[in-house]
Amino acid sequence: MEVFTPAPRTAATILCADCGAPVDGTISGAFCIDCIKLKTDVTSGIQREGTLHMCRDCDRWLSPPNTWVVASLESRELLALCLRKLRGLNKLRIIDASFIWTEPHSRRIKMKITVQSELGSQEGAIFQQTFEVEFVQNYQQCPDCQKSFTPNTWRASVQVRQHVPHKRTFLFLEQLILKHSAHKDTINIKEVHEGIDFYFAQRNQADAFVDFLKAVVPVNVKKSQELISMDVHTSTKSYKFSYSVELVPICKDDLVALPIPMAKKLGNISPLTLCHRIGTSINLIDPITLQTADVSTEIYWRAPFKPLADVQDLTEFIILDIEPLGPSRGRLFLAEATVARAADMGANDQTFYTRTHLGGILNVGDSVMGYSFTGTNFNNPLFDALEESKYASKLPDVVLVKKHYARKKKGKSRNWRVKRMAKEESEMLPRKQDQERMERDFEMFLRDVEEDSDLRAGVALYKAEQQRLQDGGDAMDVEESDAGDEDEGLEIPMDQLLDDFEDMTMQE
Repeated sequence: MEVFTPAPRTAATILCADCGAPVDGTISGAFCIDCIKLKTDVTSGIQREGTLHMCRDCDRWLSPPNTWVVASLESRELLALCLRKLRGLNKLRIIDASFIWTEPHSRRIKMKITVQSELGSQEGAIFQQTFEVEFVQNYQQCPDCQKSFTPNTWRASVQVRQHVPHKRTFLFLEQLILKHSAHKDTINIKEVHEGIDFYFAQRNQADAFVDFLKAVVPVNVKKSQELISMDVHTSTKSYKFSYSVELVPICKDDLVALPIPMAKKLGNISPLTLCHRIGTSINLIDPITLQTADVSTEIYWRAPFKPLADVQDLTEFIILDIEPLGPSRGRLFLAEATVARAADMGANDQTFYTRTHLGGILNVGDSVMGYSFTGTNFNNPLFDALEESKYASKLPDVVLVKKHYARKKKGKSRNWRVKRMAKEESEMLPRKQDQERMERDFEMFLRDVEEDSDLRAGVALYKAEQQRLQDGGDAMDVEESDAGDEDEGLEIPMDQLLDDFEDMTMQE
């Protein structure tokens, strides 16, 4: 019996209505694919040209209506910003989008976008099309930069003051601010007499900055506000806020005379102490017994007092004899020393006996800085009360503060640098008259950083330009560093220095 096998079905072939080419009528209808491409444009409702606004001061781009975003050229952020600006693009499916390279100075940004869309006349047919869009780059200053270049536009200011004859504490506070980027929201920083003013566009930014200051140094904050304008119809008021921040007038290595009642409450410590460190509280030490005490911010501002003498009153002494006594507290060792003024060496035989907390680092022949009580008149009521009390017999002739490292070369170049904030100098600031004093204070601060490892921990140190070139093996002729001229104990290890140095003022 013969089996019948049906012939395979063939698709119905028709001719294109425009060009007459044979096409499959079940798929593309009455037109071929080429004619459909000529007749159909799914991107007709999408704009092909646009404008992008960029702030040339902060390099941010305007994202309508009023948001400014950070985006580099040919980045994902800039690509997303360009796609959001194209009207009608949300009705299509985006398959691919990329930048077309243009000359950087042409201020033109070109993009190639591939989209897909379903054809309404033919069910299930998907049409894909590629087109180009060109954006023109225009410059427009953002509101934040407008406020920074326009006076009297700040909303809140923080006025930081310290009534001391030097700026060592301010220099250390500046390094803390830079290390934690606490000044990133400021629109202006102005240096004034005995302090610095920080200006902010928003009140909450000033509040955050004041909280940072409270967390790193003992301060007293007073707040005030000024009415700028008021809408009588809606009772809406606009204020300017000012924060007066006063730092304690006691600095590291200052000689402090405590009120006797306060000294008894602080563990019955001797009223005559040294300021060992300034942190969130005032750290005091009795160099005679190694006893320490912390004066909190609340306790100090309840009954404020001033130091007897500061680092500008230090006198250089020479160690003639030193004998350890045994007691120690961390790196502090109690010892009994015989010293003489460096200025009296060879002139007379006057010597002084005292106890010191520096027994672990002092040797015979070393130079040490200290406060001399012989022939010194302290105009301080707390010291007068101390001389009339039972502690008068225990007052030493000399209080040694820190070891003195002789610099073998004046103005030697260091292998490290620190950042400085870009500050605007006030018109009332006597710049030329105080320039020498400011340079002396800064050099004193740099020496403190070299000598004190605890102080160094709160400062970000960077390699100097000479050292970075030497580490990188640059073929250029570089001047030799004088790090070898430093005394032992002053060299900062290279592993503690950072390489990345941003565009900020660099000082020695």
